[in-house]
Amino acid sequence: MAVHLPKGTRDFLPRQMSIRTRVIDTLRRVFTRYGFDAVETPAFERIETLTGKYSDENDKLMYRIHKRGKNAKPGDCDLGLRYDLTVPLARLVAMHPELRMPFKRYQIQPVWRADRPQKGRFREFYQCDVDILGTESTLADAECIAVIADALSELGFKKYKVLLNDRRILSDFAQRAGATTTQEEMSVLTAIDKLDKIGAERVRQELTDRGFKAEELDPLWTLMDSEATNEDCLSQLTTMVDKRGKDGVATLREIMENLSNMGIPVSQIRIDPTLARGSDYYTGPVFELHVDEPKVGSLGGGGRYDGLVGSFSGKDIPAVGFSFGLERILVVMEELGMIEATNTAAKIMVTVFSDALRAESSRFANHLRTAGIPTDLYLGTGKFKSQFKYANARGYPFMAVIGPDEMDALKVTIKDLSSGTQHLVEQKNAAAFLQGYTTEVSPKG
Repeated sequence: MAVHLPKGTRDFLPRQMSIRTRVIDTLRRVFTRYGFDAVETPAFERIETLTGKYSDENDKLMYRIHKRGKNAKPGDCDLGLRYDLTVPLARLVAMHPELRMPFKRYQIQPVWRADRPQKGRFREFYQCDVDILGTESTLADAECIAVIADALSELGFKKYKVLLNDRRILSDFAQRAGATTTQEEMSVLTAIDKLDKIGAERVRQELTDRGFKAEELDPLWTLMDSEATNEDCLSQLTTMVDKRGKDGVATLREIMENLSNMGIPVSQIRIDPTLARGSDYYTGPVFELHVDEPKVGSLGGGGRYDGLVGSFSGKDIPAVGFSFGLERILVVMEELGMIEATNTAAKIMVTVFSDALRAESSRFANHLRTAGIPTDLYLGTGKFKSQFKYANARGYPFMAVIGPDEMDALKVTIKDLSSGTQHLVEQKNAAAFLQGYTTEVSPKG
């Protein structure tokens, strides 16, 4: 029978996993450096936990799990695969009032969306989140953006932009366009959120079709298309909005000042008055990460969601966070040649010269592993020439040979498979030799 993957999913072979693991390890290192602690939540949640938290359109993309048991009716669903990591976090915090605030967490786990697969967009994908709960301070918003900048720097990104806006500014414009309820405001914001996908003209048409005065948003399009500096943009917005919008502008100014004090290059930050973000739960600043090339959409986004935890616990807890889209980061890094893949995690393969020397090779491999060096012992039955071909094909940086002469002298020949150079060293010093050699000489990856 034909064997296929479910649409929108992928297998990851060792070569691909070597890249994914290094990127995740880098993000985890940066998150930890900022004092974020790790948590995990179940892959699925109760359906009432998930629904009504994103938007009507996003709820349609949720994978639902049919209810089981004798009282279940066809089509009934009581569980759903998580759509993101933010709503499960809000549920977790509501269930654990013993958590001390402010609470900083990071989470790296897969999520699922019944979306249309395309470049950089899959139905199963990993999110890498950082969130700060229990404080209204704009230092928290700025720190989330600082984590973005620091992580991108560690990954080797040079050109990127963090787009920054405040939902209160857009809500002000939504009211001008005729929105009189929270639901109608979200309808306007949902249309604006499609701007980068369908363009301003189609957004105008969609707003008009929904009965809103699309022309009231024209100042936003004009401001977005201008080459105004961040300060000029904020100054112009101040003259366009009422009190709620002015509060949003003041918050953006504070965040920019905080970022400057944190040493984050503000040239990488751009005020974008049309940035909406799609989920219902955002209440204040929102931000989104973009690169100019290749064109894959945003690499992540986030913002402030001060009311989400309260929807579960009845007690509002301010919160702000950001989510990296791992898959899109990897698409960009691979396309730009920013990271080299390897076929194996091992740094060296220990050959087996002959059956008589198999025990000697096994003992030496164990010596390297005990010293903390990832080591593979050849387990096949091929002769030495075949082992050499195998080591090259697998991409080990080094190969170790213990023949009769080496065994008698308690030495080992270490071959650098990149340069072809060989080094005869004492077995007891081999680990230290490799540790120094890999630091200074070994090829990338």
